[in-house]
Amino acid sequence: MHSFGYRLNGLLTFSVTILAIMCAIASLSDNLNSRSPSAEIQVMNINWFQKQPQANDEVSLTMNISADLQSLFTWNTKQLFIFVAAEYDTPKNSLNQVSLWDAIIPAKVHAKFWIHTSNKYRFVDQGKYLRGKKFNLTLHWHVMPKTGKMFADKIVLTGYSFPEEYR
Repeated sequence: MHSFGYRLNGLLTFSVTILAIMCAIASLSDNLNSRSPSAEIQVMNINWFQKQPQANDEVSLTMNISADLQSLFTWNTKQLFIFVAAEYDTPKNSLNQVSLWDAIIPAKVHAKFWIHTSNKYRFVDQGKYLRGKKFNLTLHWHVMPKTGKMFADKIVLTGYSFPEEYR
């Protein structure tokens, strides 16, 4: 009837089809979990706020970051990529985003944390528009699943402002 090659091909095709269906069901079932992450960021100190020789503003902040992101972990979560960004507007741009700090959370046990840190990356604005400017600190996260589509979300924390004068 059919040769060994045809039978093996049929078996492998069937197996891969079942595996693809199981991955799709697993990915869709992950959407049924309720997520309720929380975060708080306190600006403890503005270490310096200065004008660079090229007339750009540069800021260094010390922050306390506390977050509980354990609800983002499910059986399908491989890891989380998180970062804190400062967001503000200037006359040149309606939205400016500067990444201040980031981390990779590999497991649920590490997803509830408190950290005292300075900005990991330079906070430089193209211009001299930051004096007295209000800004938001936003905690962004990207959930990297074992199978399925990656998704992202954020928590926006408001009420921060730069000093009126350079230090």
